[in-house]
Amino acid sequence: MAQHLMRKGFIGFAIATSLLMMACTSEQVSSVPAPETSPTEQPAADAPAAEEEKTGTFVSAEAPTAGTVKLVTQEGQTTIELGEEFKTSEQGPDLVVVLHKSADVVGETTPPTYPLKEGDYVYVADLEAFSGAQSYPVPQEIDASEYQSVTIWCRKFNATFGSAALQ
Repeated sequence: MAQHLMRKGFIGFAIATSLLMMACTSEQVSSVPAPETSPTEQPAADAPAAEEEKTGTFVSAEAPTAGTVKLVTQEGQTTIELGEEFKTSEQGPDLVVVLHKSADVVGETTPPTYPLKEGDYVYVADLEAFSGAQSYPVPQEIDASEYQSVTIWCRKFNATFGSAALQ
């Protein structure tokens, strides 16, 4: 029995010594929080900065048309970008996107169709959708700086649906 107690004592001593050694050699955990650092904002590497940007808001003419437009030039390419909130009537056949020389297409044309005069505008592209974000590259042979507005136009009936002066 004495031998059994001695063995238990030895095991207890070994466990206590092991725990003490582990406590002395373990890493200290600091209760002081590390200083907070704020991330540095970096411009997105894949989004080149616009060389030039003009914006406008559509005004209705022949048909309800609303939303915003941007004329953006990046790396020599000019693009017309209709905003997500863009919307025009679905009633028109042959709707197209044109650049117009006038900043006030609706004010300078005659109701009810607000017809455009040849030579005052240049065709850019067929309208892809009656609503939502859309992008139209302006052909390289067109100097967009000569135009003051983006217009949604029904080519078949020479009717302006809406126009946005660019600023």
